[in-house]
Amino acid sequence: MDAIMNKIRSLDAYPKINEDFYSRTFSGGVITLVSSIVMLLLFFSELRLYLNAVTETKLLVDTSRGETLRINFDVTFPALPCSILSVDAMDISGEQHLDVKHDIFKKRLDSQGNVIESRQDGIGAPKVSGMILLEGIAIEKINCYIEISSVFQEFFTLIRLDYPCPGSWERMLRRNSDSVMSFSTHYCSSHGQIDKPLQRHGGRLEHNETYCGSCYGAESSDEDCCNNCEEVREAYRKKGWALSNPDLIDQCKREGFLQRIKEEEGEGCNIYGFLEVNKVAGNFHFAPGKSFHQSGVHVHDILAFQRDSFNISHKINKLAFGEHFPGVVNPLDGVRWTQETPSGMYQYFIKVVPTVYTDVSGHTIQSNQFSVTEHFRSSEQGRLQTLPGVFFFYDLSPIKVTFTEEHVSFLHFLTNVCAIVGGVFTVSGIIDAFIYHGQRAIKKKIEIGKFS
Repeated sequence: MDAIMNKIRSLDAYPKINEDFYSRTFSGGVITLVSSIVMLLLFFSELRLYLNAVTETKLLVDTSRGETLRINFDVTFPALPCSILSVDAMDISGEQHLDVKHDIFKKRLDSQGNVIESRQDGIGAPKVSGMILLEGIAIEKINCYIEISSVFQEFFTLIRLDYPCPGSWERMLRRNSDSVMSFSTHYCSSHGQIDKPLQRHGGRLEHNETYCGSCYGAESSDEDCCNNCEEVREAYRKKGWALSNPDLIDQCKREGFLQRIKEEEGEGCNIYGFLEVNKVAGNFHFAPGKSFHQSGVHVHDILAFQRDSFNISHKINKLAFGEHFPGVVNPLDGVRWTQETPSGMYQYFIKVVPTVYTDVSGHTIQSNQFSVTEHFRSSEQGRLQTLPGVFFFYDLSPIKVTFTEEHVSFLHFLTNVCAIVGGVFTVSGIIDAFIYHGQRAIKKKIEIGKFS
């Protein structure tokens, strides 16, 4: 048994020295103190890396097809009223979204930037259910969206019902005694005379009385009616005509179209929401007036506003392509631009990089990053040769970036800690030995008088 113990003892790689032979030095104490501090710092650094996730970045070719791109925006125009501001989107595939109203919200702002009124612009409002009544008899069950616009002048509120399902107009009229209602002409003609009032520019129709406003030459058929200024402008837009003088339009004159625009002079607009577009190159823009196509060219009807220039100063509160993910930086957030010339077009050229972010739990976020350059095209005063507005031209990169969060394994952490302790201990030992033996060699030379 003693022989076995002696053999094992002979394998000891760490021979012990009697304490009587230890020699402690000042330099050794300093090196030990410094190395201990270094080991602690490196240990806590490694511990932090172990407790937090590490993000691995890869570049891949984007092979996705048939996807859509969500554009979230929040832009403030301190010198453009909400009533003249519209949003359009189009792409290289030929798809166009003119005067977008879905999921778009507007806030009227005074000259100090305070909110006057907040509303959703156009359809996409709350969904309601109800019955359509004809002479007191329920004839159709409906389940559709309704739209309630802001108050026109001080006389009535317009409640417009979205075709093909008109909406619960009976209930809405009972709740809004001072309101009037606008239907699709197709609905009225298919169901005959409706015994409740339709819109008549602030008045009401008697029983069995019908009203069909003129579209001033923009009718597509004899049955088409334009019962308010907005419908006349829409009919003109579809024809590709410009509405140069709204005061000559009976509906616009009665609703005080130009008067409302004049009353809103000096106001600003905060417009926010999102667009869902094809995942191809395209553009979206904020510009005054309704948009239409004339001879294959995209134009805006700005003659109706009877203004020579438009101040397109703006602040981009937020602009993002897709969902937010940790670490994303949107370079246009908080960007402000002030117009110094009378009018013009401000252009942002954006390169969108598809991005996939996967967290430690495996949850994946499909989003995008982007870079941007900008340019301003001015117009001569009194000659709007360049369409005034703020344009965002975007293109997509063929390269996709993936961010993957990963946790360091415990074995990897333990290995790194051992490497830190062993490495620092070894290096400090080498430094201590070098200093110790160097001092002894110098001391011996001094003693024999050979050190000079």
